[in-house]
Amino acid sequence: MTLALGVLVSGNGSNLQAILDAIAAGVVDAEVRVVISNRADAYAVARAQLAGVEAVVIPHRDYPTREAFDQELIRTLQRTGVEWVVLAGFMRVLSPEFIQAFPGRILNIHPALLPAFPGTHAIRQALVHGVKITGCTVHFVNEGVDSGRIIAQRAIPVLPEDDEESLAERMHHAEHQLFVEVLRDVAAGRIVSHVEG
Repeated sequence: MTLALGVLVSGNGSNLQAILDAIAAGVVDAEVRVVISNRADAYAVARAQLAGVEAVVIPHRDYPTREAFDQELIRTLQRTGVEWVVLAGFMRVLSPEFIQAFPGRILNIHPALLPAFPGTHAIRQALVHGVKITGCTVHFVNEGVDSGRIIAQRAIPVLPEDDEESLAERMHHAEHQLFVEVLRDVAAGRIVSHVEG
């Protein structure tokens, strides 16, 4: 059965594009039912529209609380029949209520080899700390920040001449491959929902 995905975005949407391309090429047996952005100016919205996918902008500043914002996200995802939620550069921390609405079926990609460098600016942190190897992680989302069970990781060498921009470019390439591989395995039933208890 084709996997029904909802993708949450805040920015450029290169991971979203990789997912859309993989679905179009028949690599991942899935359908993106809806793309939701908390920012109207996110290029990811245009990427969704170009692919013929419903794109919804829900500005978080329009809601008095994080919980009220998340309730609107949940309503939109449920309306479109989403089974799994994918965070592709979504720059908001989700409330417990959101996580409970899709138990064990929320995936995130993070630009570090977790548990190293959780939170924002992971690429900058890797450079500041002088690590020789960093990478990206796909993990289940729980109520902590980047602390859910790790599904897959890919290592990337940090080169002596790297700055944030050059390392981010290689990171994005690795993220696109890893995210697609994980979603292919979810769609094929090789990765199943995971609820931490």
